[in-house]
Amino acid sequence: MPASGIWRTKSVEQSIADTDEPDTRLRRNLGAWDLMVFGVAVMIGAGIFTLTARTAGDISGPSVALAFVFAGIACALAGLCYAEFASAVPVAGSAYTYSYATFGEFLAWIIGWDLILEFSVAAAAVAKGWSVYLQEVLVMAFGEGVATTVQLGAVSVDWGSLLLVTILATLLTLGTKLSSRFSIVVTALKVAIILFVIIMGLAYISPDNYTPFIPPAAEGGESGAGLEQSLFSVLVGGSGSVYGAFGLLAGASLVFFAFLGFDVVATTAEETRNPQRNVPRGILGSLAIVTVLYVATSLVVVGMAPYTELATDAEPEGRKTLATAFSLHGVDWAANIISIGALAGLTTVVMVLLLGQQRVLFAMSRDGLLPRKLAKTGSRGTPVRVNLLVGIAVAVAATFFDAGKLEEMVNVGTLFAFILVSAGVLVLRKKRPDLPRGFRVPLVPLVPILAIAACVWLMLNLTVLTWLRFLVWMAIGVVVYFLYGKRHSLLGKCERGQQKVDEKPVANSGQE
Repeated sequence: MPASGIWRTKSVEQSIADTDEPDTRLRRNLGAWDLMVFGVAVMIGAGIFTLTARTAGDISGPSVALAFVFAGIACALAGLCYAEFASAVPVAGSAYTYSYATFGEFLAWIIGWDLILEFSVAAAAVAKGWSVYLQEVLVMAFGEGVATTVQLGAVSVDWGSLLLVTILATLLTLGTKLSSRFSIVVTALKVAIILFVIIMGLAYISPDNYTPFIPPAAEGGESGAGLEQSLFSVLVGGSGSVYGAFGLLAGASLVFFAFLGFDVVATTAEETRNPQRNVPRGILGSLAIVTVLYVATSLVVVGMAPYTELATDAEPEGRKTLATAFSLHGVDWAANIISIGALAGLTTVVMVLLLGQQRVLFAMSRDGLLPRKLAKTGSRGTPVRVNLLVGIAVAVAATFFDAGKLEEMVNVGTLFAFILVSAGVLVLRKKRPDLPRGFRVPLVPLVPILAIAACVWLMLNLTVLTWLRFLVWMAIGVVVYFLYGKRHSLLGKCERGQQKVDEKPVANSGQE
């Protein structure tokens, strides 16, 4: 007896069949290399250029390298689960689509709402960071007095962020393949910059900077107590989560932001040639590349400067970046090269985050949980209306709002998605053992259970304030679902004998 109401599930076969609807069909033109580029493009960006130095100085000390290892292990475990799902259900929407097939419509909506938060907040926050680096490059080229923000009365307008989001949203509307080609060029540049940091930085490493590898826990006003304390620290009676063992764990939860991206690869499954083979390769390949680069870079940076000099409050300039470690040694030319690399790096990060956001909204709209007209694709095989909506929303947020201190909000949503995907592998193995899978997670149920445990562990080490904000966002999502999504769901209409009411396919010229 099929589940009904909010627990109704959408079969894998129906999800795949929906990809052939003429009016909402995406063009399949991506290969394994394109997906790997997308993954590396989004992961090598804000995390490595901005989080490494700040996490070392403010939270973990030299053990930030170990924090990257912990976060990388959690991502690898979840990545295996994503790879199996993407090979079995090659449909846009990633964790949202997978949850619809396993846990039912309500949890699918919750995870989709969660992914909207993840991608949109991340894109806006990284766009703000891009604007900061753009200002540094402009000052380098034209001298002091150049700014990427202007004050209009009481409102601060960040024209740098607006420019970036507008250009990237246009690129994505013109076609995903074009976006991939653009990513290849920019990603090659920023990987070269990261290798430059590693090789150049080796000459300035002092072994003394690695001691103590895990600094003693901070006390008093610097301990990150209260709502800024990690939830795990509160539960076990700790006094704070700055430095010490709690700082290492909190650091792992924070640098997890740097790995945000391999799940974006899964959202493009519907646009991939031979997704059963290429999507797992794209996910696991990009994850392996960036983990090695992250650990090597973090070891070099904390070896170049005492962690205390990388702390946010150490100097008036505020947050520290990779360039800070070189500036402390007077190698300003190297710092300038890193700033240019960061500008390029953050460009592709924002682009792939926008792509992920668009594909999730596209999948939810096609299912009727959001206005179905948003799912209409244009002559180039891209969801033009969704692209426009996402571009405007992210542009407004990045242009007019302060996007600082949002990394943890992104992390809690992403980890929640990873937990459901990992659990979904176990559910689908039991419910549909016959389903063809181009890739299978090894050592089931051990690997999915370890993935769930690792993600729960990282979530517990996020701050109490982050948890409160996340719960508020989820509560809003529940209200929206019952007011709109539940009543307009195509699956619900089928239950009520109103199969696809007013949903007459329209031929779409230019589709392949």
